Amino acid sequence: MGLPGAALLKKPKRAIAQPTAPKPKGPGGCFTWDGDTLVLNILGKPSAKTDAIGKVMGHQLKVSVTAAPVGGRATDHMVRFLAGEFGVTAKDIEVVSGRMNVNKQLRIKAPKKLPSVLAKALP
Repeated sequence: MGLPGAALLKKPKRAIAQPTAPKPKGPGGCFTWDGDTLVLNILGKPSAKTDAIGKVMGHQLKVSVTAAPVGGRATDHMVRFLAGEFGVTAKDIEVVSGRMNVNKQLRIKAPKKLPSVLAKALP
């Protein structure tokens, strides 16, 4: 038998490395392709006057939406807005991270069109 509390002194198991998303290589590094899926880093601006896709800011694309940031509603509204801009359904857009944050990463499956700020960066 060991000492009382000896189980608490055991070394923790090593953490398993989690897969990471591809590093963006687009304009300013805000997007990359994973097969036919577009991986996009977003800087969201909720409670804006209009829904709009803005400029690339660092490694993120600025996207403004009119919805207030309450319970993820702004993100849901952003997904619906971007679905129209990319020619896909809202179900084709996955919020990988940042659902309750202005910093987001989205995966857009097989976009039919690209907004001009992204299209300019393609060869």
